[in-house]
Parts: sequence; C-alpha cells; structure tokens
Amino acid sequence: MAAPDHVPVSAADRVRAAERLPPAAAWLAARPGEIPGLRPPEGAGLGAPGPDQGYGLKLARRFSDRLQLTDGEHTDDAIAGCLAVGLKRAALFGRAPVIYDFEHACRLFGFLGDAPDDLLSWRRDLFAEAAHDYAHQRAIVDRIPEETLRLAPAVVAERLGDWKSLVRSS
Repeated sequence: MAAPDHVPVSAADRVRAAERLPPAAAWLAARPGEIPGLRPPEGAGLGAPGPDQGYGLKLARRFSDRLQLTDGEHTDDAIAGCLAVGLKRAALFGRAPVIYDFEHACRLFGFLGDAPDDLLSWRRDLFAEAAHDYAHQRAIVDRIPEETLRLAPAVVAERLGDWKSLVRSS
C-alpha cells in the first residue's frame, strides 16, 4: 500500500531503479557446430535432421512383434535400419515422425510379409549388425531414393514384387 506524501521515507526504503542490461552484441553463426544458411547440409553420412526424432524410436519399436524375420536376422537390427529410413522420410516432409514412416520402411524391406526371396537374402546382409553401427544405418538409408520415400506405404506394398526399382541394390 502506498504511503501518504507527509510520511517520511528513509533512503533505504525508497524505490530504486532496476538494473539496466546493456544491448546484446552482434552474433554470427561461426561456431563449429553451427549450420549456416536456411537448410542443413545434405550428403552421404550427414543424416536427416528433423523435429522430435526421439519419438520415432518409440514408434519404430511398435513393429517389434509384427516383424517377419528370417534365420540370422535380429529384431534390433531391423528396428535400427527401419528407424533410420523412417526418420529420413519424416525429415523429408519437414515434420516429426509418424507411424506411417516406419510402416513404409518395414514394408519396403519386406519385414511385414510378402517379400520375394531375393529381397530376403539381400536384406539379411544389408541389415546385419545395423543396431551396433551408425555408419551401417546411414548406408541403409543412402540406398533409398527420395522418390521411394515419397511413396505411400500402400504403394510400396503393391510394388514390392519389383523391389529393385525402389532401392539402390548395388
């Protein structure tokens, strides 16, 4: 409550001006980790940055019980490779990952069934130890052209018989 004007106020009780901060200095994106320009750099092994990618791991793990693996394949390797492909697909569209990104990846490699025998033998070598090596995951992702990533999961399922047209197999 404000005191009337006739009440004496000591110097210690007077309202003081707030401390004023100086204006901010100029800033440039010059640190080693900064990404100059409007878009992140692109190229082999650089990844696909996008929003909320950590949530993608939770979504990818939902396919664990649906994966159809052959002898010598491991769930963790399949999840790691499909996670990388699904995250790149989400980043391509400039959004956070959704369940359809991982359905797309799992269908593309035949992990949800109806895969030709030559795809099964090809993916066995491709996905071997993918859960333990980031460079290996990047190699899987780099085999998928952008045109394929833009397809709907249903279209990928329809074209799985001609899977070599969807990936770079060599």
